[in-house]
Amino acid sequence: MKDFMIGIDIGTTSTKAVLYRTNGHIQLKKQIEYPLLTPEVDISEQDPEVIFKAVIETIQSVLIESEISSEDVAFISFSAQMHSLLLIDENNQPLTNSMTWADNRARFAAEDLRKHYEGNEIYKRTGTPLHAMSPLSKLWWLKNESPDLFNRARFFVDIKSYVLFRLTGEWVMDESVASATGLYHLKNRDWDASVLDLLNISFSQLPRLVETTKVLAIENNFTVQRLGLSIQMPIVVGASDGVLSNLGVNSIEKGEVAITIGTSGAIRTVVDRPVIDEKGRIFCYVLDEHHYVIGGPVNNGGVVLKWLRDELLASEIETAKRLGIDTYDVMSRIAQTVPPGSNGLLFHPYLTGERAPLWDSNARGSFIGLTLSHKKEHMIRAVMEGVLFNLYTVFLALVEVMEDVPQKIKATGGFSKSHLWRQMMADIFDCTVEIPKSYESSCLGACVLGLKALNHIEDYTIVETWMGSTHQHVPHDKNVNLYQELASAFIQISRDLNYAYQTLSQFQNQLKDK
Repeated sequence: MKDFMIGIDIGTTSTKAVLYRTNGHIQLKKQIEYPLLTPEVDISEQDPEVIFKAVIETIQSVLIESEISSEDVAFISFSAQMHSLLLIDENNQPLTNSMTWADNRARFAAEDLRKHYEGNEIYKRTGTPLHAMSPLSKLWWLKNESPDLFNRARFFVDIKSYVLFRLTGEWVMDESVASATGLYHLKNRDWDASVLDLLNISFSQLPRLVETTKVLAIENNFTVQRLGLSIQMPIVVGASDGVLSNLGVNSIEKGEVAITIGTSGAIRTVVDRPVIDEKGRIFCYVLDEHHYVIGGPVNNGGVVLKWLRDELLASEIETAKRLGIDTYDVMSRIAQTVPPGSNGLLFHPYLTGERAPLWDSNARGSFIGLTLSHKKEHMIRAVMEGVLFNLYTVFLALVEVMEDVPQKIKATGGFSKSHLWRQMMADIFDCTVEIPKSYESSCLGACVLGLKALNHIEDYTIVETWMGSTHQHVPHDKNVNLYQELASAFIQISRDLNYAYQTLSQFQNQLKDK
């Protein structure tokens, strides 16, 4: 077998290319950032040409800077963001930018589908909750609000399908990305005919469904020459970033849970068959025919702490700069001066609406329980706890449908730099928390999938030999009991505030429109 492999992750704000040795050791990483196009508050798009160029340039960079021959690269395998949508014309040119998961223009379309078109039944078949993030909701919005544009489309695709078409000349979509569209029937493993009928689109307007281990060939000779690749270089279609992140941190056994907290967050676990929550709180996406990932994404992770820092902590920022200390480290130290539970102060972190577990774009953030005795340090800790309480409610939904009670959490993301936040997670979730060594988990997961696609491995157990851990935290019983009591209050209050969320959202939208 050749010595190297390349994993590509097409993300929301950047594309990464990671060169690994085939023993899992990271050799070189290149990353190209690009802006989200947000001309209005609800719009969140990307220029597909910018994305394609980033893919090409990152591959080119790792090959040039590593000074290895492309002949030594076994394959290139892909990971990509979920829920993106592009409309393509009859000449295979984009009619639109790529609408990302964060694009919120379809929020009323999602509500319409839920209320009037048996949205819960659609969820049960597809495993994708009805929300503005999903391509189904975006397509329903376009069909009704921009029918001329909708009717001009020859294909409806995602950003990875577009990149793969530019490389190979084939319109394909892997079952993992497809299972996050709201258009894919989990049990039939095909596009959902009823949903397509509802949208009045045909099977031929969607990419050909392929397994995540499908291998394609490069067609574009210009691209081959530009990158210095062999025309025989295998292109592995790969999967979505969420499911590959579980694979990349070796969290694919029953009872293992992976949590990521970056700007946003997610919690996921792997099961061996499609699993649906009757209450519609979690997603179910495909890794391969024997592995399905269930869980929930949250909008409000580190972005909430950034808001708190930027809007309320000017003096702390200045102190951190003078001392040459990371501002988030300062915030963590301040939060550590108050006891768990923040003296009864709760924070609901819904500053950007919320996906799991509420699936409500109208949700709004709030401090609950403020008194004159509370100080800035209580607010900082309450925000950190609130982010975790919200993820914990998704965790509870997972526990209801899982056969095995989780005993260990593998946690990744920027939050893991904080000892306090890591311990807080162990106490709130009442689980051991382990922080794996970071090897760009989605890119690594893509490469593991590539090894399997080319029959270099039979299963995914090889990841165990590659993984190490940097920190481990066990729950403290006293804190667990306190947090269990507060978690109940956190959940009940979010339910009680549902009407207030709708009212305030409508009021804010009216102000925005004036």
